[in-house]
Amino acid sequence: MLLAALGRSSPEQRPRLKEIYANLLDRLQEAKTQGWLVEVTAIEASLAAAKQKLGAMRDVTERHTTVHLGMPDFPTATGRATPAADEQ
Repeated sequence: MLLAALGRSSPEQRPRLKEIYANLLDRLQEAKTQGWLVEVTAIEASLAAAKQKLGAMRDVTERHTTVHLGMPDFPTATGRATPAADEQ
């Protein structure tokens, strides 16, 4: 299936996945109109997978990308911390 070719969910692939999702919606409508029940079921499964991947991509972009390891930064460790703007 086309969704498997996209691999893991990376935000760079979001525009392409949105195109695929829109195409699947069109194909679903056509399959329903034509009475292709087997195709309707398969397309609905693909739509569910695409929706799940889009959600995963959204979650990745909403997460913080910086991880604090609990290590002191250089200015604080050397005693060279600058006073905050409101303390000046």
